[in-house]
Formats: sequence, structure tokens, C-alpha cells
Amino acid sequence: MDLPLIYHCDYVAALPEQHRFPMPKFRQLYELLIATGVAHPQQFFLPEIPCQQWLELVHTSEYVQAYLQGTLDAKAQRRIGLPWSPALVKRTCTAVGGTILTAQLALKYGLACNTAGGTHHAFPSYGSGYCIFNDLAIASRVIQRLNLARKILIIDLDVHQGDGTAFIFQNDDSVFTFSMHCEVNFPGTKQVSDLDIPLPVGMEDEDYLQTLANYLPDVLNQVKPDLVLYDAGVDTHVGDRLGKLALTDTGIFRREMQVLSTCIAARYPVACVIGGGYAEDLKSLVYRHSLLHRAASQTYRQYSL
Repeated sequence: MDLPLIYHCDYVAALPEQHRFPMPKFRQLYELLIATGVAHPQQFFLPEIPCQQWLELVHTSEYVQAYLQGTLDAKAQRRIGLPWSPALVKRTCTAVGGTILTAQLALKYGLACNTAGGTHHAFPSYGSGYCIFNDLAIASRVIQRLNLARKILIIDLDVHQGDGTAFIFQNDDSVFTFSMHCEVNFPGTKQVSDLDIPLPVGMEDEDYLQTLANYLPDVLNQVKPDLVLYDAGVDTHVGDRLGKLALTDTGIFRREMQVLSTCIAARYPVACVIGGGYAEDLKSLVYRHSLLHRAASQTYRQYSL
């Protein structure tokens, strides 16, 4: 069997022209993976929209209800940064379903990748920074509720701290949050992860990869997770509009190989989401996101999963 991948056409919802969130990247990533032979249509799994009770394992029922019905106040909508629409509600819920399915498939096959996800700025009662519902947190809670895993490790290598995720699990020993992010960047107020590694502005490939190598094996040995959720944000790239770090395409690919091979060699299943990425050149951005799936495909074959 080939690496399990997850995609749905509802991962894309229309936004106003010139909106800075690169919504078309999700469909273009799917198309690029197929066009370049990284994947074929038959290896994609189709997620379903999760029930409201699953969303409420993490988020307050008041917030979930208000968002689903479009009754959030204007201030709450501005904090999210995405204008409400029925299509965006469907997109948001489908992407959460995609991460839940990715986690389930990772536990079954050892490794799986979503083509969306990583909405780590969403808090229990509000959304923030283009994040509405926290798919990493919801997937963790659902997997635990279904008794598929008890101990979960979230490796968040998006350039921005996973503040919502850190807050959600701040008093929960069953989920370990590890965030390696640019120190001087959004969010202005950081939360406390189980392990935070703040990085200086302008950090390049070698220093970044060495820093990761200094921590990741020890975290795995300490946590011994039943499941790893990996947020592979590519806003760490030197060309990213919101990033402030200086990784190259090669550095990002090496990072993905380093994370995946370290986890898989130690027999920890990994569910991957693509995280953030913001660039003027959409084609280059989509290629950067595809590096995760290229590395995952290579790792899946190498370890005969």
C-alpha cells in the first residue's frame, strides 16, 4: 500500500479578492502531488465533517454554535481574519475531519499526511490568526475518546508558536506540546507549551536543523507517545511574508526527513498536517508544502510501512 493521503475539494472556500490568506493552495497542492507523480488519486482518503460533539471536546459549545450559525460578533470575526460564509464553515469542519482521519490512518499504517490542517491559534472560546477550530487539539481529543491512543506528542514547527494548542493542553499530561518558533513574531503574547524553543530572526538551515536535532530525540524518549501529530508549517522559509526565519527549500525538505525518520525509526506513528505558509508566489508556496508529502512518501517506502 502507498502512503495514506487526505484531501477534499471542500478544503477550498472562496475568499474576497486580494485576501492575504492563500486559500487556493490546498487544491493546487493536491494537483501538484498528482501531476509530479508524488501521489496518485487512489491513495487519497476522503474526510467527513465531524459531529459537533467532537468539536466541543476542545471548544465551548457557545463558540462552536456561534461560528456554525454565523452569529459571532464583528470583533471575534476580525480576530479570526477570515470573513464568515457557509462555504467557509464547511471548509473549516472538513479540514478538522481531515486531521482526525489522518490521525486514525497514521495509527493504522504508521504514517499519514493531510493536505490541510495546522490551525494552532484557535483557543477554546475564540479563533485567531486564520484559525477557527484547533484541528490538532480536536484530533488529539477524538483519538483519546475513541481509545486509539493515550499519550500524544504534538510537534509544531510552524514559524508561529502554537499558542492555542499550548493553552488547551497546559494542564494535561496526556498531550505534550513542543513548539519551535520564531521568537519575535505573532502571537505577541506567547502561551507556555511543554517545551518552547524560541528562535532568533534570520536563522538559517544548518542552525535550525541542529537545534531540532538537539531536542527531538530527547522529547521522543521522554514522552514515548502513542501518536505524534506533526505541524509542518513552511512559513519558516526565507521567502515567506510572515516568517522572519531563513530556511531554504532544501532545508525544509531536510527538516521533514529529519522529523519523520527520527519518529518512524523509533516506531512512533506520525500524522502530518501542512501548517502555515504565506508567499506572493503561490506556485513556490505550494511546492514548499509538497516537500512534506515527498519526504513522507520516501520515509514510508524506506521503512516499508
